[in-house]
Amino acid sequence: MKQYLFFIIVAVFIYTGLSPVCSAQTEQLEHTDSAIIGDVVKDAFSLLIFTSDLTAVNQAFLIIDTHWKPEFIPQFLDIMSIPRSDYTLEKTIELLTDKTGQEFGRNINEWYFWLWNQDEKLLADYADFKADLYGQIDPRFAKYFRNRQSSSHIRLDEVRWGGVLQDGIPPLREPEMIPASRATYLEDSNIIFGIEINGDARAYPKRVLAWHEMFTDTIGGVDIAGVYCTLCGTIIPYITNVRGVDYTLGTSGFLYRSNKLMYDQATQSLWSTVRGEPVIGPLVDKGIVLEHLSMVTTTWGEWQRRHPDTTVLSLNTGHRRNYAEGAAYHAYFSTDELMFNTPFKDNRLKNKQEVVALRFPASPDEQLALDTDFLNRNPLYKDRIGEQDIVVLTDTTGANRVYDPSGFNFVSYDQNSIIVDSNGNEWMVTEEKLVSAEQSTSPPRLPHRRAFWFGWHAVFPETRLVY
Repeated sequence: MKQYLFFIIVAVFIYTGLSPVCSAQTEQLEHTDSAIIGDVVKDAFSLLIFTSDLTAVNQAFLIIDTHWKPEFIPQFLDIMSIPRSDYTLEKTIELLTDKTGQEFGRNINEWYFWLWNQDEKLLADYADFKADLYGQIDPRFAKYFRNRQSSSHIRLDEVRWGGVLQDGIPPLREPEMIPASRATYLEDSNIIFGIEINGDARAYPKRVLAWHEMFTDTIGGVDIAGVYCTLCGTIIPYITNVRGVDYTLGTSGFLYRSNKLMYDQATQSLWSTVRGEPVIGPLVDKGIVLEHLSMVTTTWGEWQRRHPDTTVLSLNTGHRRNYAEGAAYHAYFSTDELMFNTPFKDNRLKNKQEVVALRFPASPDEQLALDTDFLNRNPLYKDRIGEQDIVVLTDTTGANRVYDPSGFNFVSYDQNSIIVDSNGNEWMVTEEKLVSAEQSTSPPRLPHRRAFWFGWHAVFPETRLVY
């Protein structure tokens, strides 16, 4: 504990010949060694983290006010996220308002929106400050940030706590799967996320996964981490083995631009969900990128019709939750309001309008987002990203599948199981490829993400949108 930091600050002032309670003498501190000033300011921020003693808090604010820098703003917004007391919160708002001229009060999202649209300015020990602050909530959080400022590939002031502990939203690890005939808890209209690998078809109901946001499983002999970011509406299955190394992933408790950040158990590095790569920690710059596959968002009835041998999540998860359809995040899903904001506001689509989002390693600087309402009106849609041609098929349930046309010109789709090319050849639509009795080539399925528009745009603001 650092409950004696106040006395450390007093000692520093005495050492420099200053009295901590005399404002005239405090001003003299500006002329002392900058390293000492830096240490004193650092300890002042530590006081705001570790104590609610009014005398100490007031002295800390006096020191910070006297030596104000714009670099202090991110730290104060972190403090606003989990203030030590209402008094500290009000003093923080008062100081921020005075120094910035902004009047956002307790609306922390507006403070962040304003900050993120300024040039990034951080103290050299900002990551350690985050480690101290959030380590009080969960000691494991400290490792995410401690001594990791130089290894961050994202703005550290955009990393926000989501309100839960590490794995506080518990992943389902090797969950129990049951035959479709035993899934009596599901209605045909219930939304599921379906995947098939090497003939192994599995369904993960949204009503269950929304409470867990991640599952780890072996599907068709392939180790998979399925990551569901409820806030940004994205479900992505990742292959967790990269160059012979298996990564055990979990829910970090933190967000970047309202997108879930994962962590790996071995190094506690933070990973981008939407990119599938480490963004803070020792794994950064190691060339590690998880390969992602596609899941289809459809109804249980439609998935079961296409895959009668499918298995599906059992309700025997080991956790007590209300797994009724629509129970999890009901209030969040029922409005267009965001819980955690991003640096951008784009009104071309509503925040939570779903898009089919595509990005390929061969053209990483190009992204494409297709409005799902547009795709419902255009069930066979063709486009191109970099050197990659695509054909997007949308069935009668609104489920989307993306394929590489492999040089074939597809002209019609029955919104069920048959697509026809310009030569009149019929192709069967499967989860992994398009199959024709007349052709030896089988155009493969391409990975895509289905996401809320705001969540994809937050990470890739330069994306091309079709709507």
